[in-house]
Amino acid sequence: MRANPISAEPNAPNRTFTVSGHVLTAPKAAPGLHLVATPIGNLGDITLRALEVLAGADVVACEDTRISRRLMERYGISADLKQYHEHNAEAARPKILAKLAEGGSIALVSDAGTPLISDPGFKLVREVTAAGFDVFALPGPSSVLTALAVSALPTDRFFFEGFLPSKQMARRTRLEELSHIDATIVMFESGNRVQEMLGDLADIMGQRDAAICRELTKLHEEISRGPVAELAKAADELETRGEFVVVLGPPAADAQVMTDDDLDALLRASLQRDSVKDAVAHAVELSGRQRRAVYARALELARESGDG
Repeated sequence: MRANPISAEPNAPNRTFTVSGHVLTAPKAAPGLHLVATPIGNLGDITLRALEVLAGADVVACEDTRISRRLMERYGISADLKQYHEHNAEAARPKILAKLAEGGSIALVSDAGTPLISDPGFKLVREVTAAGFDVFALPGPSSVLTALAVSALPTDRFFFEGFLPSKQMARRTRLEELSHIDATIVMFESGNRVQEMLGDLADIMGQRDAAICRELTKLHEEISRGPVAELAKAADELETRGEFVVVLGPPAADAQVMTDDDLDALLRASLQRDSVKDAVAHAVELSGRQRRAVYARALELARESGDG
């Protein structure tokens, strides 16, 4: 029979946590690995079950002990914090498995949000389950779902991309690939790259609606909504400090793909007055075609015009 995620042990020492000045006792967490979602900004966004497990676990494995310690101090939890991140995972996993083999309980947390979502942990869960130990998931905060909820964009289908490549060429290639997905897309981005990313996004999918979510649940939370092209134009004024989640809406249901003849006519007219780059950007926005194909066709027409 599968163990209850929280189970008391006779004669086990009480472990406590504090909520609103009240000291509560947590039973020892059940043996196994507990995936505990933690706040993405506002430390009040944590469940009572999460606090019980953090207080009742033998070990709390976390990415950065300094960040996790702030949460523990907020709720008066005295936890044995051990680092588990992408740089020490290979060495740390055998120690975690050994602790589980002894009947121990381990809580895994990320710096913020739900573990394993753009954070280390997949290989650990795979090895823990392969070894026959229990894994418990404690749902809670997620920047992906929070951004999706406030974006005012369709939520019936969405694709989580995570972080785009940092190099522009690779990033633009990936955005071209994402443009084929008929669903809302959720992406993470750092403050020092978000302006460049919006420029690339405008070139490739500028006609779509989007939401830029900064510092979700924190004091300086900001949400900007509108067509990607407009958001990109205002990117220079964007406050870049903090964490960003960019939500991109799907292509419009009534979007029409321009015929080959109409596309050629549009490109020829644009190339007479604009650069290839500007002509392509204009044609992509109006035609519903993918930027890579439009760019290739624009180069062909430009060469033909030059030869004539």
